[in-house]
Amino acid sequence: MGSHEMTTLTLVISCKDTTGVIAAVASFVAERGGSFVESNHHTDIAAGWFFMRNVIDIGNMTIDADKFKQEFEFIATQFDMTWYLRDNRVKPKVTILASKASHCLSDLLYRWKAGELPCEIPCVISNHENLRSMVEWHGIPFHHVPTPKGDKTAAFEMTTDIIDRHESESIVLARYMQILPAAICNRYAGQVINIHHSFLPSFIGADPYQRAFDRGVKLIGATCHYVTEDLDEGPIIEQDVIRVGHNCDRSEMIRRGRDVERAVLSRGLLYHLEDRVIVHNNKTIVFS
Repeated sequence: MGSHEMTTLTLVISCKDTTGVIAAVASFVAERGGSFVESNHHTDIAAGWFFMRNVIDIGNMTIDADKFKQEFEFIATQFDMTWYLRDNRVKPKVTILASKASHCLSDLLYRWKAGELPCEIPCVISNHENLRSMVEWHGIPFHHVPTPKGDKTAAFEMTTDIIDRHESESIVLARYMQILPAAICNRYAGQVINIHHSFLPSFIGADPYQRAFDRGVKLIGATCHYVTEDLDEGPIIEQDVIRVGHNCDRSEMIRRGRDVERAVLSRGLLYHLEDRVIVHNNKTIVFS
């Protein structure tokens, strides 16, 4: 980790498109001795909305993160901003939920161990036992929470309890094959990331590979999106596709699909962790 990363803040803003927003933010930072390491902005002209993400080096700044927040409130109120500030020295906590399939989970754990994902993983929760040894090998606590066929209320209450106990900021569904109840979706809105093994909005729901195979598609894909109570219809963070031909049987399609799923989920999670994603209505602005 470089010295810059040790002393940066990320400031994310969205507001009505008005003259002077960029100038006001730039002046605020400059007056306090800060400098921009990275700056992205986008205007949705049709909606009249402005989005901005800045990474600010505070090594020579005259104020700390808390004071920054306090003093920035004046500009935020002036432009009626939706905004937040993250101190990049504090790694966000991410709880991963998984079922039986290991490909997405093992890829995330590998990238985390290699230092590619700037987060802490306080625990993994699964409704099956088969991934325990892999998770514990990484030194991460594993919680087995079975989900019965009928009423799953108690299981989801237990899951929520574990997530809260670990003070997780984000939740990743790494091929977790359970539908989260609306209460969890709403409670952690904009914090739950899912990987869907289809290029949404095509083939939503279960077993998309079979339906893609039956349909004879030439492209299969994967979609990383935020979870809402509308199944597979939350804001899309990242997508990718891979070609398949008439000679691909279902198992070859699944094998290729898994490669795409891994790549799309890890990219989507990284964008989320680096605060590159801003949700507006049911769409996202992704400063990649």
